[in-house]
Amino acid sequence: MSDRTAIEWTDATWNPVTGCKEVSPGCDNCYARVFSERFRGVPGHPFERGFDLTLRPERLDIPLRWRRPRRIFVNSMSDLFHHLVPEQFVLRVFETMFRANWHIFQLLTKRSRRMLSLAPRLTRAPNIWLGVSVESNEYVWRVDQLRRVPAEVRFISAEPLLGPLDRISLDGIDWVITGGESGNRARPCDPGWVRDLRDRCIERGIPFFHKQWGGRTSKTGGRLLDGRTWDQFPQLST
Repeated sequence: MSDRTAIEWTDATWNPVTGCKEVSPGCDNCYARVFSERFRGVPGHPFERGFDLTLRPERLDIPLRWRRPRRIFVNSMSDLFHHLVPEQFVLRVFETMFRANWHIFQLLTKRSRRMLSLAPRLTRAPNIWLGVSVESNEYVWRVDQLRRVPAEVRFISAEPLLGPLDRISLDGIDWVITGGESGNRARPCDPGWVRDLRDRCIERGIPFFHKQWGGRTSKTGGRLLDGRTWDQFPQLST
């Protein structure tokens, strides 16, 4: 968790939950797991329990103490809709996001089924953006479920992009992020997969953000797509 971050599409990270469990191939080389497990067993370290799922209620009010408006990535080190996160805790996170309405909260999940099941009880507000991670055509159903969740901004993170997403529908989607995988075992990202999504976004007027090509590190392949960066964000209605 940090008031600053190297993640290009956000300004800060907030982790009221840490730890997770793999649910699909996009999790295979999870940066959060690799980082957390380095500190397993270190007494007193925030990740003394490694990547075991851990609720952090003492962190719930942190965004309320950040007075300068920020884009905040929620649970960069976990997934709020993990089945071991109690519903009441999820609702408390949403209450904080609603109260801290000078920030924009970007909440990303691979567990779209649980997000959909909790949707009737989730607080809706213009500053709460909901998204799903989709790495290949096999998981485009997450987007179908996202479309059924009320939100001012719905977005897709196609990172790590492991295959084409030519079967995905962009109906009801307000933002698309793409990115290749990084790390020692990074799998390649075909530029054609990214171009296809970019071109479809341009055609539909959907903001498009290309985060990275990936490689051994997140910076290895740079960020240029056809000679330029793509750093578009949704524009909130006033």
